Amino acid sequence: MTDSSPDTDVRVHAFTDDALGDDDATGVAARIASGEVSATEVVEAAIARAAAVDRLHGIELADFDRARSFARSPGKGVFAGVPTVVKDNTDVAGLPSNQGSRAVHARPARRNAPITDQFLSTGLISLGKSRMPEFGLNASTEFEDGPATPNPWNTGYSAGASSGGSAVLVASGVVPIAHANDGGGSIRIPAAACGLVGLKFTRGRELPDDHAAQMPVNLVSNGALTRTVRDTARFAAQVERYRPARSMTPIGLVEGPAQRRLRIGIVDRSIAELPVDRETQAAVSATADRLAALGHDLVPIGLPLPEKDLVAFKDDFVHYWSMLGFALTRFGRRVMSPDFEASDLESLTTGLSKRFQRNFLRTPAALWRLRASEGKYRAAFAGDIDVMLSPTVAHTTPPLGHLSPANGFDVLFPRLVSWVAFTPLNNATGGPAISLPVEMSTDGMPLGVQLSADHGDEATLLALAYELEADRPFTRIQDA
Repeated sequence: MTDSSPDTDVRVHAFTDDALGDDDATGVAARIASGEVSATEVVEAAIARAAAVDRLHGIELADFDRARSFARSPGKGVFAGVPTVVKDNTDVAGLPSNQGSRAVHARPARRNAPITDQFLSTGLISLGKSRMPEFGLNASTEFEDGPATPNPWNTGYSAGASSGGSAVLVASGVVPIAHANDGGGSIRIPAAACGLVGLKFTRGRELPDDHAAQMPVNLVSNGALTRTVRDTARFAAQVERYRPARSMTPIGLVEGPAQRRLRIGIVDRSIAELPVDRETQAAVSATADRLAALGHDLVPIGLPLPEKDLVAFKDDFVHYWSMLGFALTRFGRRVMSPDFEASDLESLTTGLSKRFQRNFLRTPAALWRLRASEGKYRAAFAGDIDVMLSPTVAHTTPPLGHLSPANGFDVLFPRLVSWVAFTPLNNATGGPAISLPVEMSTDGMPLGVQLSADHGDEATLLALAYELEADRPFTRIQDA
C-alpha cells in the first residue's frame, strides 16, 4: 500500500498481498469458486483496504455488517462473493439515497431499485454507498463544504464524476468493480480520469433508472466501472441474462477480439468547436495509429450531427442540464425527500436553476431537437462507419479546485462545459460508448479515449476494447 500525509499530493492505492490480491473481479470470483479464498476473506480484505485509503473519501455510507452477513452465504452469479459499492443516487433497501447533497435527508429505502437488483444479480456483495457530487450535476466529486474525493493516481487531481467515489474505490484496489451511472458522461469521465474501463450501454439495454425514466429525455445509463475489459464484458452478459433487451441485438458474452476488421471514424472536432488540448489530441492520434496497425481502416470524420445542429446541440444539452437543476430545486421535497432543504443546495444546482428560468421559453424546441438527435446519430452508422473514435473529455484531468462548486456558478459552469465536450452526445442520442485508459499524460495521469457505436452494438465496442488491451495492456496504478 502507498499513502502519505494529507497535505502531500501522492499516488494512493491499497493493493497488497491479501485475499483480493491484484486480481480483477473475474479473477477474484474464480478463486472464491475454487475454494482458494472465501467470500468472507475477500470482503474483510476490501473493508481493510477501504480503511487504508480512507483519505480518498470514496465511501459515502458504509454497510460493512450487512456485507459480512452476505459473505457468509454468497449468492450466485458471475461475480459471486466479490465486493462492490452502489452509487449514492441508487436505492438499496435499508439505506438512504442522499444524492451527494446536504439538502437531501433521505429515509432508508424500502426496497432495492430495479437496477440495483439487476446489478447485484451478478453475485456482487455491496459494502455500502459510494460518494458522488450533488445530484451528479458536476463532473468532479467536489463540494462547497467538506473534503473532495481525490484521484488515487495523484491526490492533487480530480477523480472525475459523478461516479467519482466508485471510480476511486476501483482504481485504488478497494473493490475490483463498482456500480456507476451516466447522464452526461458520469461512467466514462471518471473512467478516463482514474484509468478504468467504463461502458455506457445503449439506452434501454438495462433496466431504467427510477428518476431518469420520468424525465422528458432519458439520458441515464447504469453500469459498472472496472479495471479490465473482461470484467466489463462479463458484467454486460449478466445484465442481459437478468433481463434481455428484446428490442435490440444481444451482446452475448464477448471473450476477446473479433476477426472482423472495422472502418473507424476519427472524430476530429468537439461539440461546437470547444478546444481539445494537445495531449488529448495526441492520445487519439496514437490510438488511431495502433488500430490502423492492427488492420482497421481509419478515416477522419466530423461529429455525427449536421453542421447546423452542432452549436444547437451544445446549447440544448446545457439547457436540459439547467432544467434538471431547476426541477431539483423546485420539486426536491416531492421527488427526493420530505425533509429536503433547498437552502442547503450548492451553487451549481442553484445556478443551473436560475439559468433555466432565464431561458425557459426555449424548452419545447430544445427537447424536440434532443429527441431528434438519436436519428441523426444513427444515420452516421448507416453508411460505412462501424465505430467512432474520439477523446473521452476535451483536456487532461484538472487539479482539484478547478471544478469545485466553491468557485461559484459563473466560474465553474464554463469550465465544466469545456471539459465535458464529447460524452453528452451519447446520452442524448442513446448510443453506446466505452472509455478506455490507453495513454498516460506527461504529469503521470491516465488519459482515456472513447469508442462509440450504433444502438445495440456493444459487442463490437467490447471486442475492439479487448484488442487494444491485448495490444498494449492498460497501465496499472500499482505498477506505475
